[in-house]
Amino acid sequence: MMLDGVGIVPVVVIDDAAQAPGLVAALAAGGIRCAEITMRTDAGIDAIREATAALPDGFLVGAGTVLTGADVDRAVDAGARFIVSPGLDDEVLARCAALDVPVVPGVATATEVQRALRAGLDHLKLFPAGVLGGLAMISALAGPFPQVRFLPSGGVSPSNAAEYAASPHVFAVSGSWMAPRDLIAAGDWDEITRRSRAAMELVGA
Repeated sequence: MMLDGVGIVPVVVIDDAAQAPGLVAALAAGGIRCAEITMRTDAGIDAIREATAALPDGFLVGAGTVLTGADVDRAVDAGARFIVSPGLDDEVLARCAALDVPVVPGVATATEVQRALRAGLDHLKLFPAGVLGGLAMISALAGPFPQVRFLPSGGVSPSNAAEYAASPHVFAVSGSWMAPRDLIAAGDWDEITRRSRAAMELVGA
């Protein structure tokens, strides 16, 4: 999986696609190597396109909040290298398989983990991790599913990121604190770089 070893997958909400190149440059300056640009705003697809056109070397841009097969098509056409979904949707999985693009679907139950494994996936997003029990839930699921590695998302913060990252069942942590929507809107790239550097130190990546 291309996200192994990245440490952190920032969840990014962009309202103005023109800010995407500055954002990815700021993240990269702080040592972060990828970004999940969400499709929660009208600017999401254009932001993926703008970011992809200006990528620092080795930086990966993916699409988040991908809900349908059509979303997959639009994201990949814009340059997304990986797909993240809040849930386990058969249409999304099928379209990603057809396009040979990595996907990290969200799961919240053992049943969903089993469905994902049947689809050939063993890198899964636990969402919403904090509500579901965080590391305790990950440890519980690791019992019957030792081959699965998780991307905890939802409730991950500087106060618990290091603990999550230290788990052998976690391949990266997902969060938005290093590049929140207000700092992106303000174009405060220096602060985003500072937070990114601190975040990478937290997870030891």
